[in-house]
Amino acid sequence: MKTEVYDRFKDYNKDHCWQYQIRVDNREKDLTDAQITEEEAQRLKTSDFEFSYVDKTDKKQCDEVRDFIHEHEWLGKMPNRPTHRFIARLKKTNAMAGVVVMAIPNTFSHVLGKEYKDKEKLISRGACISWSPKNLASWLIMNSIKWMVKNTEFRIFSAYSDPEAKELGTIYQACNFYYYGNGAGVTRQYFDSDNSKQGWFSSREFRKKSKYFMYAKRIGISKEQWKLWMKKWSPDWDLVPPEIKIKIKAEEKKYRESCECREVVSKHKYIYILGRSKKETKRLKKLFFKNNPKLKGKEFSYPTERGK
Repeated sequence: MKTEVYDRFKDYNKDHCWQYQIRVDNREKDLTDAQITEEEAQRLKTSDFEFSYVDKTDKKQCDEVRDFIHEHEWLGKMPNRPTHRFIARLKKTNAMAGVVVMAIPNTFSHVLGKEYKDKEKLISRGACISWSPKNLASWLIMNSIKWMVKNTEFRIFSAYSDPEAKELGTIYQACNFYYYGNGAGVTRQYFDSDNSKQGWFSSREFRKKSKYFMYAKRIGISKEQWKLWMKKWSPDWDLVPPEIKIKIKAEEKKYRESCECREVVSKHKYIYILGRSKKETKRLKKLFFKNNPKLKGKEFSYPTERGK
C-alpha cells in the first residue's frame, strides 16, 4: 500500500496544529460525556483540578490513561517504554482532564555530558480534554516535572514537537523550556500493513522485546528459551549462540524490509532542567551551557512558523 493512504496530514490545511484540531473535533462529545455546559467550561481554573501520579501497578488508571491518549492525543497511541504517568482530574466530578506520559528517551542526548545520560526522561505523550482551561497543559507538565525531581533522580526533561503536525511546541515555550534546535528525531518511519492500527513507527520498534520474541518464534525458538537470553529490554548477545544471533538478525532484516518506509521531517526539540534545590538547578544549568555553548543567549529563540 502507498504511504499516502496512511498519511493523516496529507490534506490537512488548517493554520493551527493537529492536536488543537482534535480538541475542536471532540468538543461537543467531551462536554456531553462530562455533563458540563459551555459556560461552566469557560469558568474552569487550574485550581479546580487535582494532580496525581499514577503508579504502574494501578492497572485500572493505567488503562484509563491509555484510552485517554488514544482518544485525545494526536499520535493516538502510547509510547515505547513508558515509565511514569501523571493525570489531572476535575475535583467536582473526578473526570480525567489531562495526561502526561514520560518514557525512556529514544536516544540519550548527553546535554549535560555522558555521565548524566541516566538522568534524562522523555515527555513522550501529553493531552488535555477539550473543555479544560487553556493553561491546564502547562500546569500539568510542570507539576509532573516537579514530582519527578522530588521523587526520582531525573533532572533533564526532553520533549519534541512535530512540524509535520504543524506543531511549534507552544506548551513548552510557555513553560520556559530551552529550545535545543530542529534537527531532532528519526529520519525514517515504517508502516506494517498487516498491523495498520499501530500506525507509523521508528526503527526502534524492530528492536523491541516483543519483536525479538516474534523473531525467535519464527525460527523455532520457544519463548521460555528466549527469555533466558534476554536482559530487561534487549537480548544479552553474549548468551545467545552465534548461529542463533545470525538467524535472529536475518528475521529482523526481513521484517524491516516487509514494512513500508518513508522519510520524515526532523522535529523541534526542547529541554527543561530542574534540580531539587536552587543551588542544584544553577549548577546543572551551568553545566548545560558548558556542554552547549552555542545555545547561550539563544535558548529561548523559539520557532514561530508552523509547517515543514
